[in-house]
Amino acid sequence: MQRVLLMAAGLFCFMAVYSQQQKTLTLAGKVTDAQTGEPLFGANVYIADARIGAMTNAQGEYHFKNIPAGHHILEISFSGFTTTVLHIDVADSGTKDFALAPAVREQQGITITGVAQATNVRNSPVPVSIMRKADMLQTPATNIIDLLSRQPGVSQISTGPAVSKPVIRGLSFNRVVVINDGVRQEGQQWGEEHGIEIDELSVARAEVLKGPASLIYGSDALGGVVNFITNTPVPVGTIRGSILANLQTNNNLAAINGNIAG
Repeated sequence: MQRVLLMAAGLFCFMAVYSQQQKTLTLAGKVTDAQTGEPLFGANVYIADARIGAMTNAQGEYHFKNIPAGHHILEISFSGFTTTVLHIDVADSGTKDFALAPAVREQQGITITGVAQATNVRNSPVPVSIMRKADMLQTPATNIIDLLSRQPGVSQISTGPAVSKPVIRGLSFNRVVVINDGVRQEGQQWGEEHGIEIDELSVARAEVLKGPASLIYGSDALGGVVNFITNTPVPVGTIRGSILANLQTNNNLAAINGNIAG
């Protein structure tokens, strides 16, 4: 009986310590135009290391729940404005407002590929190219790898309009790692008829690391890493959905994707 009581007490203490370590907080604020002070509706606020994002409402307000305490890197972006990257330490729940300056050309922001934690692209030790959803929709391509082959240092091995393998600086197959939302996709490493096994229309952001990254991703990442991210932030308390279709009369290819988030 005493042994059972001791085990129960130990388990209770462990759960108490674990809950202290897993303390979660809230963060809210407003995103405005630095020149006019007007709220920016639809601005994205992304916490890269926690892989969570939010979108501002009509009043320019965003809200995060269940943020782990500690150091985080925030990326605040809006079309036509300079992307802002900030390092913050979250110890308690609070508010943080941001003001974005208009810009003709957007900065690339932050990357989570090939680094121990999210960092500014300019501080990355290896070259990383980033392509966002807006750029993908404006670039004609037969598939997602054909789309990325427009980036410097990236090409493809194609065995048809729908099957393409990434080639980074001359290396491909099992010398290039492909990741989709943190999960390795190894189908493209084998036969020539095997392409990227992901839902291409769901990709919101693609990061291409050009160069060795074996210390983080293993020996397969000798040539580089292709990282696909599908996170679509929406304002708190709302549910949004979208449907994206693609029809290519040249190769008789068709695709449709449905997405819901909230």
